[in-house]
Amino acid sequence: MRVLRRLLDRRHRLVATAVAALAMGCALLALSPDTASTTVLVAARDLPGGALKASDLTPAALRPDTVPDGALRPGMPFAGRVLAGPARRGEPLTDVRLLGPGLLAAHGPGTVATPVRVADPETARLLSPGDVVDVLAAASTWDGAVPATTVAEDVTVLAIPAGDSNGGALVVLATTSDQATGLASAQAGGRLSVTIGPRTG
Repeated sequence: MRVLRRLLDRRHRLVATAVAALAMGCALLALSPDTASTTVLVAARDLPGGALKASDLTPAALRPDTVPDGALRPGMPFAGRVLAGPARRGEPLTDVRLLGPGLLAAHGPGTVATPVRVADPETARLLSPGDVVDVLAAASTWDGAVPATTVAEDVTVLAIPAGDSNGGALVVLATTSDQATGLASAQAGGRLSVTIGPRTG
């Protein structure tokens, strides 16, 4: 009987030691840093938007669970692509921030990116990506005799590329193909301006 009791006591001590070791291992595992990371491209400095240069983005390591969908990765070509809006230093850039299929996908099927030149560059400076505008056209020699007409309604601003504003300002809009045709015709024979409405979504 005494022998059996000693065996049981020994067994209980072994179990207690094993449980304590397991608890210690779990605690150390919880305290150890997670070294897993994914390398993505982030803004190397505050960026105003417009065409990207090779020096505008830099690699950065992020925890895998913080990497946004569509994040740009090292090796992806981005030089010359148009950043649709400003980005802060250190911000991971994704496909929907660049002018192209990723950005257009957010605006539904049949959407095209339509560059137009707004006659007044000061007006274009009031715009930001995501603004909803109506586009009006007036004859190049407008004297008030012929009123301006609306050629596209409720179109979203995709990007305002930086550039020379002597001949107006370039604005990229999300339009249908029919709206793009109407804007091209209106721009060929007149001057374009915009009115700004409330944002959608």
